[in-house]
Amino acid sequence: MLPDLHGRTALVTGASRGIGSAAAAALAAAGANVVVTSRKPDAARAAAEAIGPNVLGIAAHAAEEDQARACIDTTLEHFGSLDILVNNAGTNPAYGPLIAQDHGRFAKTMDVNLWGPILWTGLAVRAWMGAHGGSVINTASIGGLGHEPGIGMYNASKAALIYVTGQLALELSPSVRVNAVAPGIVRTRLAEALWKEHEAQVSEATALGRIGEPTDVASAIVFLASDAASWMTGEIMTIDGGQHLGDAAPYRAFGGALR
Repeated sequence: MLPDLHGRTALVTGASRGIGSAAAAALAAAGANVVVTSRKPDAARAAAEAIGPNVLGIAAHAAEEDQARACIDTTLEHFGSLDILVNNAGTNPAYGPLIAQDHGRFAKTMDVNLWGPILWTGLAVRAWMGAHGGSVINTASIGGLGHEPGIGMYNASKAALIYVTGQLALELSPSVRVNAVAPGIVRTRLAEALWKEHEAQVSEATALGRIGEPTDVASAIVFLASDAASWMTGEIMTIDGGQHLGDAAPYRAFGGALR
């Protein structure tokens, strides 16, 4: 049974596809009015129309302050409140060793993945949540909890976002709750390089036997947005099917011999 979010308004950045789109649909299904953003106007409108009524699509780049402020102003004008903010927009233009990256890739990664959530949260708090309360959910990653070859820049941005989640939870307490989800390998375009050519192997190594779906993460986001999580703030919910535990295949084989 979904939590009841009727009478609340949620804004989801980077919601034209993947986890953002699934989160927006799940929040709408729970009764919330929803605003979805994308860099491209057509993508934002299409995402909103695909979800259904009481969903508004607005073009806004996650790291552009003027666009973010205009989006929040429009949200308040259209729905009258902003109770839930999902900082989901993310990018990963930097692949390879850290010292092989240039400043352009560094800046783009950090601007979208780290500055974006800080920017949107600050604007939302000043425009509505500071006076009325609210819930902020950041999309982090289990990559921010460890180390991996090739995506160190992305993981560094997510590690910083995990830190920022706790910092904001303290700074905005007690009226605004700030939590994060940390997905593992999920079937999204952003993560294609991690699963598309070897999904069977990744699934075999995952304790629950499959890679994640955007809806797996969306369900956790709805929970964190709801009153069911009213005594949770500063938490990082790992949604990864047990991937952070390591390769499950040897354990599964060993356990099978005992059954």
